Amino acid sequence: MYQLTLKRKIDGVGIGLHKGIPIKISLEPLDSNSGVVFYRSDVDTYIQAKPQNVKDTTMATVIGDNRGNIVSTIEHLLSAIYAFGIDNILIILDSYEVPIMDGSSASFCMMLKDANTQKLKQKKKVYMLKDKVEVKQDNKVVSLSPSLTPKYNFSIRFPHPSIGYQKHSFEFTKQNYIEEISRARTFGFLKDIHMLRKKDLALGGSLENAIVMDQKRILNIEGLRYENEFVRHKILDAIGDLRLLGHPYIAEYDSYAGSHDLNHLLTKELLNSPDKFELVELDGIKEMIFYDQR
Repeated sequence: MYQLTLKRKIDGVGIGLHKGIPIKISLEPLDSNSGVVFYRSDVDTYIQAKPQNVKDTTMATVIGDNRGNIVSTIEHLLSAIYAFGIDNILIILDSYEVPIMDGSSASFCMMLKDANTQKLKQKKKVYMLKDKVEVKQDNKVVSLSPSLTPKYNFSIRFPHPSIGYQKHSFEFTKQNYIEEISRARTFGFLKDIHMLRKKDLALGGSLENAIVMDQKRILNIEGLRYENEFVRHKILDAIGDLRLLGHPYIAEYDSYAGSHDLNHLLTKELLNSPDKFELVELDGIKEMIFYDQR
């Protein structure tokens, strides 16, 4: 199984969630062993997507350099990149945040599909878990466990009539991700949006790029894309957050009330536990199942 990059450059544009201004984004091929690299053209800095560069996980996953430059809201794009099996890619932005698009990863999936992928000369390695890795905070928990099949199990509970208790499980393949996860949108509450806008944040947030709720109901006229869209989006976020590990992983991910912060702590816990995993090359059969490489 060989490392992948894009076959060609592709350009796009979208609104930034916080500043509400158009942001240009370009996705370009990179050589083997380069990883996922962000380039901010407005401040001329490169920032690698890795756990050591995470600066904040309060409302999104934010990475930065040692000069105080950041790239925010990277998780939806990284989620799509992981789903397409892309190991090496350059992401060029002219602002400090990845555009929110429609609040899901569907637009990024379309960009990656249009750009297509190509194999590189270096082999791809994946994490195989030998023992469970777990992080807890109060009643919240995230974990990765040994498994021969990559799988995600997520459950949430919100005291809102439109959410309540939700759970979803899915076996990871590229196609399953596109069909079951990629269209799930981020969500928020009207009262929180009002609070953020007083701080000049969430200026680009709207019913076009999020599920928005007041105290009793969903405000989006079109309704939900999936019956349990809220928990599916949590899986989408988790896949993006764990892409910072730098390699794919064949494991079973479990979470109750997980968050960007817990996912980040999980990546650190795994990397700090070398006795609990090994990096291996996949055989040809798994190669086709996992990423549908040909």
